Parts: sequence; C-alpha cells; structure tokens
Amino acid sequence: MSVRFDDKAKIFFLKTDNTEYQIKINEYGMVLHTYYGAETGETDMSYLIKEVDRGFSGNPYEGRKKRGISADTLPSEYSTDGAGDYRVNALGIVAADGSRTCDLRFKDYNIKSGKYKLEDLPYVREENDKSDTLEIVLEDKTLELEVVLRYGVFEKKDIITRQTLIINKSDNCITLNKASSMCMDMIDKNMDLIHFHGRHAMERQTERIKITHDIHTIGSKRGASSHHNNPFVIICDHNATEDFGNCYGIMLMYSGNHMQEVEMDQAGSIRIVSGIGSSLFNWKLGKSETFETPEVILAYSGKGLNELSFLYHRIIRENVCPKQFRDMKRPVLINNWEGTYFDFDEKKIIEIEDSAAELGCEMFVLDDGWFGERNDDNAGLGDWKVNTDKLPGGIKTIADHANSLGMKFGLWFEPEMINEDSDLYRNHPEWVITDNNRNPVMGRNQLLLDMGKPEVVDYLFDSISEILDSANIEYIKWDFNRSIANPYSGGLEAEYEGEVLHRFMLGTYKLMDKIRSKYPDILIEGCSGGGGRFDAGIMFYSPQIWCSDNSDAIDRLSIQKGTSYGYPVSVMGSHVSASPNHQNGRVVPIITRGIVAMSGTFGYELDPRKLSIEEKEIIKKQITDFNKYYKLIQKGRYYRLTNEFEEKNYVCWQFVSEDKSECLVNIVLTNVHANAEIITVKLKGLNKNGCYIIDNSSSSCNDMPLEASFESSGNCISYSGSALMNGGYSFDPMYGVYPGMQIHFKMR
Repeated sequence: MSVRFDDKAKIFFLKTDNTEYQIKINEYGMVLHTYYGAETGETDMSYLIKEVDRGFSGNPYEGRKKRGISADTLPSEYSTDGAGDYRVNALGIVAADGSRTCDLRFKDYNIKSGKYKLEDLPYVREENDKSDTLEIVLEDKTLELEVVLRYGVFEKKDIITRQTLIINKSDNCITLNKASSMCMDMIDKNMDLIHFHGRHAMERQTERIKITHDIHTIGSKRGASSHHNNPFVIICDHNATEDFGNCYGIMLMYSGNHMQEVEMDQAGSIRIVSGIGSSLFNWKLGKSETFETPEVILAYSGKGLNELSFLYHRIIRENVCPKQFRDMKRPVLINNWEGTYFDFDEKKIIEIEDSAAELGCEMFVLDDGWFGERNDDNAGLGDWKVNTDKLPGGIKTIADHANSLGMKFGLWFEPEMINEDSDLYRNHPEWVITDNNRNPVMGRNQLLLDMGKPEVVDYLFDSISEILDSANIEYIKWDFNRSIANPYSGGLEAEYEGEVLHRFMLGTYKLMDKIRSKYPDILIEGCSGGGGRFDAGIMFYSPQIWCSDNSDAIDRLSIQKGTSYGYPVSVMGSHVSASPNHQNGRVVPIITRGIVAMSGTFGYELDPRKLSIEEKEIIKKQITDFNKYYKLIQKGRYYRLTNEFEEKNYVCWQFVSEDKSECLVNIVLTNVHANAEIITVKLKGLNKNGCYIIDNSSSSCNDMPLEASFESSGNCISYSGSALMNGGYSFDPMYGVYPGMQIHFKMR
C-alpha cells in the first residue's frame, strides 16, 4: 500500500511515485508534520526538527520540564486555538461552558485500500486509480471531541488529498468558529507565495510575493469562491521557475467563503492553513454530530511550476470532473448573449441558428431573457416558465430547429437567484436571504434564494426539470451573478445563523447533484459573472466553467494563463466575441481572437448574421482546425513558454500530445514595435530524437514594411526535437494590430 505506519518510530509514510509525506507522533501524542516533498527512502525526517526553548512559547503540562516541546514551535499536522500555539490555527471552538481551548492528541489510526468519499461535498473521485486512505483520529478528552484527519493517496498521480471530520462525542453542544480542512508546516524559509487575485472581468491575475514574517490571508467572504481570490495557492522556492525548483500546490474544493492563510513564524518556518472562511461562520455541533470539511488537493513538484500544473490538470480532468464528459467531444457552441442581450424573439433566434449552422457550429445556447417577465435584468428571476410573448412555440420549437440543423441546444439558468419583481418572490418572500426589518443590499437588482431550505432546493429542481423535460436540452449554463450579503435565514434559530452561508453552499451542491443524477448526459457549464465560482468544487458537477465575462482576447491572455497554473484548458470556457469588444472596446483580428479562444472549450459569443463573408470563411477554418486539434488541445500537456514578469511584449504557450508526436505552438504579440527584435522561444516536452515539420499554421499578421523584408523560413524545414527545445524556434517578424500565430508541428 502507499500508506505505511512504523509502529516503533510512530511515523506514517504516505508515498506516491515521486513524493513522500511524513507524519510523526511524539511522546506526548502531538501529531507533527515532519516532511512533504521528493522521496527520502523513508528516512525519519524528524531529525530536522530542533527542540529549542523559545521565550514565551509555552509547554504542555506533562512536558513542562522539557521546554523545547511547545505547540507554538513544533510543526503541527492540525493546529488548534487556546492550547499554546499562537500561530494561525486550523480549528477554533467554544465549549458549552464558554471555554475556548482545544488540545488534540493522537488516539488511533486506520489504513484502508481505496479513497474515502464525502457525503455532502465534492471530492476527488477514485475512478480506476490505485489509491489508499489514511485516517488519523485525534481527541480532546476534556471536551470529548474527536477530529479525524483523512488523507487520500493517489500513488500514480502524485496527488494527496486532505479532509477533516469533527465529531462531538459529548452530551453538550460545541460551537465551531473555525473548521479548516488542513494545516501544514514547512521548515523551508526562502519561499514565495503565488496566488491568483482579480475582479469581475479580470479574474485570476498572477501575483508572486516573497513570504516574510507576517500573515498572508487569501480568501473570500462573498458567499462564493469569487472573482477576487481563487481558492488555490502555490508555495515555491524563491528561485523556482517553470522548469526548476520545489513547488507545493494547495487547492480547496469549495465554492463558498474560503480562506488560505500563510504565516512565517518567529523562527522562519512556514504554516499553511486552508478551509472554509471563518468570517461570518460558526457551526453548532450537537451530541453525536459530525462536521465535514471540504477537501484539499495537495501536489508537489520538484521540477518547477509547469510540472505542478500538469499534476493538477490531470487529476481534475480524470478524477474531479464528471466522468461522462472526460472523453466526450465538447461541441463548438455559439451563445446569443453578446449578439442580442435581452432583445430577441423566436424569429431572431431561428435566424441566428441558421447562420450558426452554416458556419459549422455544433451547439446553439440561448442565454438570459427567455423566461418570466424577463426583458431586462430587473425582473423574472425565479419564475422558470417560458416567456411565450418572445417564444410562442416554447423552448421546444427553437431546440427542435437547432436539432434539425445538426446542432445541439443549450439553455441558461440562474437557479440561486430571485428578483423582487417575480411571482416567486410575491408568493415566497420568506425564501430570500435577508435580515429581518432591514432593507437588503441589492446586487444587479436581484436577491438570493435561501439554498439552505430544502423546500427551495425542491422547488428549483422541479421547475428546472419541467423545462429540461420539455425539449431536447443537452447543455445548461448555470450562472450566479452577485455576492451574498445580509446572511440571515428566516425561521432558523439565532444560534444557528452563523451556518447560513455554508448551508447555502451545501444546498447548491445538493441541487447540482440532483440535476446531474436525473440528467447525467446534460453538460453543465458553470458561470458566476464569468469566473466568480471557478473552483474544483463546481468542477465536480460541471466539466467546464465560463472563464470570464471578459471575452477580449488580449485580456484573456493573462486570465487564461493565470487559470492554467491550477486548472486544465478543458474546463476553461472561452469564446470568440465581436470586435470592437463589448467589455473594453478593443479591436483585435478575428484570427488572433480564435487562437486565444481555442485554448479553452471554444465557441462564439456574437451575432453570426452580422459577419462579413471573409469572417465567415475564417470561422469555418477555425472550427475545422479546432476539431482537428481537439484531443491535442484538451488532453495534451500544456506548457507556458513565457514569463509575464520578463517578456512584456508577447505571450506564448504550447500543447504537446502524450506520445510527443505533435505539438501546437501559439503566440500573440501585445505590443508591436518597429525594427523589432526577433522572438525566439524554446519549446518543451518534445521527443529529443524526433524529427518535426510544420504542417499547418494560421496567422493574423499584416504585411510588413518593405524595409523589414526577409526570406521566410517556409514550412519545408525539418527540426529535431533537441533543436526546438535547446535552440528554440524563431518567429518571423510580426506586424499589425495584436498579431497572433498558431503553428502545428508534426513528427515524421
């Protein structure tokens, strides 16, 4: 098995093909994190721990004469408040008598074959992988509280998952005010934190900072994982690059409030705590009740950031996303939102479907505005009945028409939301999350349904099912367009109001699970104003998520690149939209827009009736090329070839097939200069002994000035894999407005 316990040394060894994780139980039953990294040959790595007496770091009572033993200085596997550890903690409690100390010690363990599952939360599926589970049982005897630390070890995929069960064994109620999924201490000192911040329409921007003696908190209290801070962080060597250095990934599978805390302590050690955000949270744990925390996906690479990304891409594609869609060819879709917004009727939609089918689109998606009194964004949410003034034939007429053209049909929903101007609100105002006797905070003039109420989930499931049963609908775009405020649930006792936001998320997951169970073949694309809930929790139900409401190709370069550090291309919803772009007014050539959008699920967000003849021909070729390279793009190894902190004028990235027989190189210039330097990029992941030729390319480059004339290298040259990786590939000079180029190399 990949998990072993050395009873004599009191060490747990968790081993994958290339990594090792060690946990040691000391003489006082304290559970210590002693190592995570490259394999050590099962050497007891606790020799690195020096038991130093540090002033004002207290000692457990039974070890009070051994002052080097302190919860404040030893590396903990799960830290608690009140027991002498003054660093950021993983667990905070309030006992029935008001005391707040929790002192967990080792009680028992269990090792079993196979991966554990969660009851009410998403998790990494075992699928066909060899995996094992370790459960370490901790207890606070005074509180009669047990905490079970659970580890899933995916041996061949170099992935370790962590999750925690908190069990009240007493007759008294215990309140949790912090219940994190994991804690991990590292003795490494010269480390950086990489996190992915942003805002609506500019999500997952990469920021890298040196970890210093303070506390970095990356999180969200918006009721969603948010546009602002993604629940994924990387800790890496200060000198780590794409291809060099130790890198640790911590990815929380949760779509609500979250918090990742990174602290360098007084002695230079680094602690990482990840889990549900503690702001606006508490949970009453009654007799014999268990609280289940979200799962964390851990990965380690000793070969830099690209290798770390590969580990996450593979586990998410194969073990997180629903398996029905793992090998299914995703349809190239066209969405009417930016083409029509709310201004459409049945005739217009049918015309758009006709035009889209002529281009080769494989699915038509009808976005917001088809239901209730929904002629703008001020009314109708919650009333999931077809607006027959716009669509007299209902959804079935336009779905059948799409099918008659050889296209699939998809439909937009925003299940968790409600407008005051809706029949649902007029009938059930008590179903809304808002304070008593207070005017609510509004967002997009809409409110949130209380997903913690079972009757709300049941209503949504029934009303959505009625629509899905009315026509051949093969895709759902599931949107979520505001942050949560006024977190109060009517009818819930006051002492339970701190549970509202987590209950909301559990209700959403339950609804998604019910829809997936009843309609397993319907493809769900997540959305939250674009990328506001772009996380592995949603991916458990939805194999793709709209990456951002910003469809501008140049902004998308940084959005999609930042996303790629943790998430695969196959989950990134990305479309070609109209130019000038609706979000920022930028003009970008349609070929460049296509190159960027192909590094995602690919589709179009425009009115095809307004395209020129030339644009239509380009789109036909784009769809043909995307389908030709579909497997390479969706399942190939992804490489970032440029560093945004060094190369300011262009972005370059690459896909390589598993057998290394082909690769697709993409480049977009963001700043074109006269008399420019030649761009040479070293490719990655090829067969060093292979012989590669260019067999296809597309470019949006304008003709260059006469004084910059050159002799093109042409497509007849063959290149060895070693040459392309060690010497690189030099691009011909590129001119024009945001020129882009896509080159396909094939091994002879």
